[in-house]
Amino acid sequence: MPTEHTYKQFDTDLENMRARVLQMGGLVEQQITQAMEALVNADFVLADQVISNDHLVNALEVGIDEDCAQIIARRQPTASDLRMVMTVVKTITDLERIGDEAAKVARMAREIHQNGRIYQPKFNQIEFMGTIVLEMLHKALDGFARLDATTAIEVCRSDVQVDEEYHLVLRNLITYMMEDPRTISIFIDIMFVAKAIERMGDHAKNMSEYVVYMVKGKDVRHTTVEEIERTASN
Repeated sequence: MPTEHTYKQFDTDLENMRARVLQMGGLVEQQITQAMEALVNADFVLADQVISNDHLVNALEVGIDEDCAQIIARRQPTASDLRMVMTVVKTITDLERIGDEAAKVARMAREIHQNGRIYQPKFNQIEFMGTIVLEMLHKALDGFARLDATTAIEVCRSDVQVDEEYHLVLRNLITYMMEDPRTISIFIDIMFVAKAIERMGDHAKNMSEYVVYMVKGKDVRHTTVEEIERTASN
C-alpha cells in the first residue's frame, strides 16, 4: 500500500510540474512583450533576443513533457491528478507554439523595418491585438495556477474580439494596398504579423479550455462560449 511519504512526494512532484509550467508561461509572456516592442520601435537587438530565446521555451517544453511521462509511469495517476497531467501536456504544447509565433513576429519586425522599405507603417491596431492576446495568456495561466475554470469565460470572449480585430486589420491593409501598390510587399509582411498574433490568441483560448477540463472534468473544446460559461460556472 502507498505510504503517507509516497503521497506527499506525489503531491510535491505535481506542484513542481505546475511551477515549471508557470515558469514557461512567464517566459512566453516576455517573448510576446519583447516581440511587440521590437515591431513597434524597430528594435533589431530586441528582435534578435526574442529569436535567440525561442530555444529556452522549446527546452522547457521537452523537460516538462519528460516530467509528465515520469509521473504517469511511476505514479499511475487517476481522476483529477490524471486530468492535471494531461492538461499540462496539452498546455505546454500551446505555450511552445505561442513562443514560435512570438519569434515569427520578431523575424517579421526585422523584415518590415529593414533599410530600403518605402513606407514605415504605424502599428496601432496590431499593438492593440497584441495587448489583448497578452492579457488572454495571462488570464489562462492565472486560471491554471489557481485552478479557476471561470477565467476561461473571459479568455474565450476576448478571442472573439481578437478575431474581429484581425479581420479589421486585413480589410484596412487590403485597402492600403489597392490605393498604393508600392506598399504591397510591406503590408503582406504585416498580414503575417497579424495572423501570428491571432494564432497566439487561439492557443491562449485552448489553454483556458484545458483548465475547465482539469477543474470540472468536462471537455469544452469545440463548444460555444455559452456552453463554456455554463460548465465553468457550475
